[in-house]
Amino acid sequence: MQTNGNPLVSIITVNFNGSVDTLELIESLTRITYPNIEIIVIDNHSENDTPRVIKEKYPSVVLYESNINMGFAGGNNLGIMRARGEYVLLLNNDTIVEKNFLEPLVRKFQSDPRIGAVSSKLRFYYDRSVIQFAGYTPINHRTMRSFAIGYNEKDKGQYDTDMETPYAHGAAMMVSMKAIREVGIMSYIFFLYYEEADWSYRILRAGYTIWYVHNSLVYHKESIAVGKISSLKIYYQNRNRLVFMRRNIQGKDFYLGTLYQLCVAIPKNALKYLIKGKMKYFYAYVRAIGWHFKNMLNHHIHDNPYL
Repeated sequence: MQTNGNPLVSIITVNFNGSVDTLELIESLTRITYPNIEIIVIDNHSENDTPRVIKEKYPSVVLYESNINMGFAGGNNLGIMRARGEYVLLLNNDTIVEKNFLEPLVRKFQSDPRIGAVSSKLRFYYDRSVIQFAGYTPINHRTMRSFAIGYNEKDKGQYDTDMETPYAHGAAMMVSMKAIREVGIMSYIFFLYYEEADWSYRILRAGYTIWYVHNSLVYHKESIAVGKISSLKIYYQNRNRLVFMRRNIQGKDFYLGTLYQLCVAIPKNALKYLIKGKMKYFYAYVRAIGWHFKNMLNHHIHDNPYL
């Protein structure tokens, strides 16, 4: 569906106890210059929120209230299933967009049919001159670490060139529906963290490229839903780091990476919290590893859902 040559973009955001932030995001979207969008809000079974205020204030928004919390991956998947656009843009509900942020993303897709996903430049919402993301370095298959290019740097134009990136940033990630139909939607196994990296790997393996687009600007409040540090965050980051490895890393790198995680990285960080007496964080590490022992032979870890 196009308007004056502009393809429809389905903008999806997931709300969980955060309608104030979601409303602020939608308000910024009402001011954008791109003329052909639909906005889909998935409420992930909020317990301390009134998501219907979103629909009351913005009647044109598609609001779907899930009866269970499906996490970041599952919530966005619900939105993708309802999307009508040629492109799907996943935006964290704790983001604010510049009015002309969407045109560069669409133009990037239109410049090359091999492009499967793109991400905006992210700056921090509370210090809008500081970069959060201008692309990623590749994930090290032993340590499972990568770094956001430009992180915490003042934006002086040093990353004002589009570049390929090994995976997109889930806070502002746009994917072509063509690629989604080919590779499927995000794996439900992740729930929270590493889902967009896994999805990106699948997009790359299908022969597409992924790009950071420098002149599309989004401001990110960062980690409002789960907090900067929490037992939930520790559990899912460490559990899913190993899930990502099991799904995407093979051969010697897989075995060396597993040994490093189980014998070095996780014990070192868990012990740090144990020494400090922060038992809930320590037990989050224990539960993350325990999950893998319980699911050692679970073949569903490798499932990829399709539309």
